[in-house]
Amino acid sequence: MAVYALTGFSLVSLLSFGYLSWDWMKPSLVADVAMDPMEKSLPPAFARPPHIIFILTDDQGYHDVGYHGSDIQTPTLDRLAAEGVKLENYYIQPICTPSRSQLITGRYQIHTGLQHSIIRPRQPNCLPLDQVTLPQKLQEAGYSTHMVGKWHLGFYKKECLPTRRGFDTFLGSLTGNVDYYTYDNCDGPGVCGYDLHEGEDVAWDQSGKYSTFLYAQRVNKILASHSPKEPIFIYVAFQAVHTPLQSPKEYIYRYRSMGNVARRKYAAMVTCMDEAVKNITWALKKYGYYDNSVIVFSTDNGGQTFSGGSNWPLRGRKGTYWEGGVRGIGFVHSPLIKRKRRTSWALVHITDWYPTLVSLARGNLSNVPGLDGYNVWPAISEGKESPRTEILHNIDPLYNHAKYGSLEDGFGIWNTAVQASIRVGEWKLLTGDPGYSDWIPPQTLTNFPGSWWNLERLTDGLRKSVWLFNITADPYERYDLSDQRPDVVRTLLMRLVHYNRTAIPVRYPAENPRAHPDFNGGAWGPWASEDDVEEWEGMGEPLKSRNKKKKCKICKLRSFFRKLNTRLMSNRI
Repeated sequence: MAVYALTGFSLVSLLSFGYLSWDWMKPSLVADVAMDPMEKSLPPAFARPPHIIFILTDDQGYHDVGYHGSDIQTPTLDRLAAEGVKLENYYIQPICTPSRSQLITGRYQIHTGLQHSIIRPRQPNCLPLDQVTLPQKLQEAGYSTHMVGKWHLGFYKKECLPTRRGFDTFLGSLTGNVDYYTYDNCDGPGVCGYDLHEGEDVAWDQSGKYSTFLYAQRVNKILASHSPKEPIFIYVAFQAVHTPLQSPKEYIYRYRSMGNVARRKYAAMVTCMDEAVKNITWALKKYGYYDNSVIVFSTDNGGQTFSGGSNWPLRGRKGTYWEGGVRGIGFVHSPLIKRKRRTSWALVHITDWYPTLVSLARGNLSNVPGLDGYNVWPAISEGKESPRTEILHNIDPLYNHAKYGSLEDGFGIWNTAVQASIRVGEWKLLTGDPGYSDWIPPQTLTNFPGSWWNLERLTDGLRKSVWLFNITADPYERYDLSDQRPDVVRTLLMRLVHYNRTAIPVRYPAENPRAHPDFNGGAWGPWASEDDVEEWEGMGEPLKSRNKKKKCKICKLRSFFRKLNTRLMSNRI
């Protein structure tokens, strides 16, 4: 594989700095904390369904936690992970909507029609309504269910809202990113609106409050008003640390010595989020939930490297199918874990939380056949083998096809121009265009981005459409074995063919101007009428024609005259 080393930096020099020398198997990089006396007295098996707190962070890079050797301070996450079980073979999706949809449904995105991109604010699209969600299953099991934070699973009609999908209460944003103080979100020039909601109403009165603080305070309020004798599920989906890079000044001051401004702001946001998790944990103890609780921490995708994030030493970034895009930070902290204070290398995927948490809640999974997730609690709590042996990272038929891919390159069974990725056992296969592929060291120098910022850049990947890695032996994806092991390539291509036969059509409708916040009181929210819903239901038109204004105008005129004709005919009848 042809690479070039950049001036002044080499793999050897970076190793000497310790970037690759931290121990993947080491329990923690912080001092051990004494065990809680109450923890010692707990029975080996819990008698009541546990309280479940699921914390999801946004765009936090794999390197951006203290116990992965980061320069960012995360003492709470470090302590919780050290006292629980670190998941070091844990996978998520490369972007927001896919990870959230797979968490909530327990299904790969090819089985929900959300295999392409994200749900955009002006699209008449949302998590399919025929899917029974995780909070709905927990409600069936007697849980009180609450969501705080970022939804990003569609909202064009009220049936798509969190409170219609299994959550008793909701405080948060519906779109993908908002201002941390004003909660404004712009989906293009002049298409701006307010996006903070309490239940199904716009929460105008909360503007000006920093979202990380606001969300932690809401969790505290929920716990204070609920009885610890009754099971509760709280899904905390922080918008941190997604752009825009905003943080209270006192957190930025801690990182004043960081030369890179984006990294400095990003680090401040991570530490602020860490303190919010501390406050949530404190509330669990204060109000009597902690001893019978399970805290799951997960990132939603890899870090965005040009916005301060770091996935070092992994390859790639957010939006790619390299390990830097899909391997996440994950851990479970609970007094109910049988084998605590350890690192697990069991293979776990974000779809696994659905059956795992429903099983912990003693819920019924028999009426939700076809889940892609597995119950991994025995692997987490007892150290048993994971029931999962493979992961379909995705198959996206709408993503730009690789220029040099072909059916011939795929042994006549798979078009390698199609973006897809799968892991089976220790092998990982990528086809099509996997996304930006460089290795990017932590952005700590003032001149980032600059000529030094990529450790290495591939020069032979431009004409490729197939990559194969032994991901166990080569977690950094440095040695492509596709030419040496065509037998393995063919086997994994057959698995892609198998999954593709089960895929449903992509749901990716064109944007609609009716969604503009100006038509909805200045806020993002449900906008489709019943007539609209009937017309758009099931549409799957790719969003490929933003600049074809003449065609769009013709479409609007046709729609107008079609509706007018329908009304005239109904009046005659």
